[in-house]
Amino acid sequence: MKLRRYLLPFAVSYGCANAQLINPNNITFGNPFNFWTKTQDGWDLTRGNHTNTITLPLPHPAGNVTIQPAASAMVIIDMQNFFLHPELGGDPLGRALVPTTINMIHAFRANGIKVLWTNWGLTDFDLTTMPPAFFRGFSSDGTSATSFGSDMGTIQGNISVGRKLMRGSWNAQPFGDLLDEQVGGVANGTDFYFNKRTSTPMQTFLQDNMITTLFFGGVNIDQCVWGTLLDSYYKGYDVILVDDISATTSPTAATGMVDFNAALNGWRTNSTDIIPALSVP
Repeated sequence: MKLRRYLLPFAVSYGCANAQLINPNNITFGNPFNFWTKTQDGWDLTRGNHTNTITLPLPHPAGNVTIQPAASAMVIIDMQNFFLHPELGGDPLGRALVPTTINMIHAFRANGIKVLWTNWGLTDFDLTTMPPAFFRGFSSDGTSATSFGSDMGTIQGNISVGRKLMRGSWNAQPFGDLLDEQVGGVANGTDFYFNKRTSTPMQTFLQDNMITTLFFGGVNIDQCVWGTLLDSYYKGYDVILVDDISATTSPTAATGMVDFNAALNGWRTNSTDIIPALSVP
């Protein structure tokens, strides 16, 4: 049932569930509803929809990828005050990503590519269904009293940090200038915000909008970014890791693992490779 639900948008697009994949030179990979075509210098990920396509040069040896903007999205993961703000012990490497992330947001919006924000934003109901491993992983002192939903007090004298990673709290908001980007983008209809919890409506959104190609960035690259990328890969999406908008506080080997496997499961790139190929006003 889950597989059929995933394939349905492609089946509607191509018209017939009994269609045969036309592949005379064995350069097409996949099935009639979800496929890539190998080109002389890379890969065509458009699945036959060549309207307003964009070809992006990726670092050697990946070659170029041709995407359909309407079927692509940028996924920004966990760039929140909780993980980045200096007074909460946030990651300076993550904070350094903000200007580059904003540049990429602007370039993607200008080319009709959706921007998806997925951040922790729990409800009290979520706390009743949260697995114990999650509670332990987000404890500040080894007890459940400082995990999800606990009051984090105030900083700078008057900023109420709020309950840990709960929806609507200050600590769960996007960090710094990213907040204005997220709020403005959602208001303008170019961006979409998903509260990360034990389940998320984002996959339904991707299916309903027939999005197939995803560009990933955020923190931590070896944890939530990698987990989201890998889950997307298993569900059949095209996955592209954008290195210079991703960071982690983990040892270097953790990033090495992600880099190696992301290149096997999809592609790796940098915003500096992508943005020059986009029309940016």
